[in-house]
This record gives sequence, C-alpha cells and structure tokens, in this order.
Amino acid sequence: MSVIQNRYDFVLLFDVQDGNPNGDPDAGNLPRVDPETGHGLVTDVCLKRKVRNFVQMSKADEKGYDIYVKEKAVLIREHEKAYKALGVDLSEDGKKRKGGERVEDARKWMCDNYYDIRTFGAVLALNVNCGQVRGPVQLTFARSVDPIVQLEHSITRMAVATEAEAEKQQGDNRTMGRKFTVPYALYRCHGFISAPLAAQTGFTENDLALFWNGLSVMFEHDRSAARGLMTTRALVVFLHESKMGNASAHSLFDRVSIRRKDGVSVPRSFSDYEVSVAADGLPAGVSIVPMTV
Repeated sequence: MSVIQNRYDFVLLFDVQDGNPNGDPDAGNLPRVDPETGHGLVTDVCLKRKVRNFVQMSKADEKGYDIYVKEKAVLIREHEKAYKALGVDLSEDGKKRKGGERVEDARKWMCDNYYDIRTFGAVLALNVNCGQVRGPVQLTFARSVDPIVQLEHSITRMAVATEAEAEKQQGDNRTMGRKFTVPYALYRCHGFISAPLAAQTGFTENDLALFWNGLSVMFEHDRSAARGLMTTRALVVFLHESKMGNASAHSLFDRVSIRRKDGVSVPRSFSDYEVSVAADGLPAGVSIVPMTV
C-alpha cells in the first residue's frame, strides 16, 4: 500500500460519564484540569496510548505492526533487534553500537516494524542509536467544552493485603480508599497528519485507515471501573488535495462548533450538546471525509 499523499486535519470529540479520563499523578490522580478556567484536560500521550493498545490487540503478531512503547518494554532491546536484523554484531564494534554509518538503516528498520514509530515518531538516540523520527500524526491535549467538576468518593475494601495489616486492625479487615470522577464532560481534541513526514516514515493508506479505526473504537477496549463510560462521539476529518495543505488548520477547526442546547445549564449527556460543521464554502482543495463512529 502506498504512502499517503494528502494532508489531513481533524477534530475528535469524546466524552466521559462518572469516570476519570486522565488522572494527574502530580495531584493525587485527580482528573486533569486547567486551574484558571476549570476546563478538563486529557493529554495527547494518553490518547496515543489507547491507539497503541488498540493496534497491539487488533494486529497481534502481524509483521510491521509491533508497538515500540508498550507495557514493561525495555526500549534498548528493540534497538538491538534492529542492528541484529541488519547483521551488526553489537558485542564487537563499539562504534557500530552507537550507530555509526548504520543509524539511518536502523531508523528505517524501526519505522518499518513499529506502527507507533512511523505514526507518532520517537526519539531513538539511546546507546544503541537508531536516530530520531518525526511522526506524521500529532495530537493536541483534549480540552473539555465546559468546566468540569472533580468529585472525590470514599470507598471501602472488605479485606487487607497482608497479615501485618490484619493484626493491626484486630480482625476488622477493612481498608479505606479514594476514587475520583467527573460526572460528565465532553472533550475536544485537534489532530494533524503531514504527508511529507509520512514519506519519511513510510506511513501508508493502510496505516491511516487503522488510525481512524483506532480513534473510533479505542475506548471500547479500554474499559475499567476508574474510567467509567468513555465514548468517541464524533470524528470530523478535513482532507487537503495537496501534500502541503490548501488551508490553515485553525480556519478549518473553527468550522466545528459545539454549544449547549437551550435550557441545559448542567450537561450530563452528549444529547445536551449540539454539534455543527460548516461544510458550505470550504476553501478550494479542502473536503470533509465522511466518518462513522
């Protein structure tokens, strides 16, 4: 399948109900929030993680679709695989261990074999050097349409973890904990796909189709009690006729409007919002790709 030949810009809408979409470890795992406005935040790396997990599940053991950044990975081992595949004996040549003249070959091998590298890019300049990759697909932080409320819930577990804890509690084997949720929030994320960078990593039309699918269903395979009900609600994709693009991204994003419906003061579902896309009068060379989520 050929490398993509067009630029894309897109808007992703997803929501959460009674869950924590992205806890902040610097704030005791409270839902991330903009302290000035109260709007909720979900990081770009959080969303990329869900796409990675989807690809890892759906393309398990399929050549060219391995995942570089995955749970319990030791990244330098993946670099060593590249050099071994190129026939370089890392134990004998210190210069080649750092890469030397084979860095570009190793970089290409990593792009060919790891979906997330040729999609999102990666810094591969470890002791076993595979260079640096600028990925064609980039995402912004997602921001909630309205300010969020961070709820804190006390929870009880009717058990303890160790004998020492049981002894200390004299048989009352209950432990207390905390759980944090957002009652409801609709989040908006912006994304960009560069054809020139896709040519550098080998990001193909098949890779793009897999990415769209991942954005659409990534929450379906990421269920947990902590995250509540999370759902992709809309994916608006702007297709440019050219590789470099036919209009600025911000002017296209401004065409996607979200407003609370009349009479709704406290949104508690997606149906409380009205989403509209100004499809008339698009800039020359730009079209909207129909997407089903």
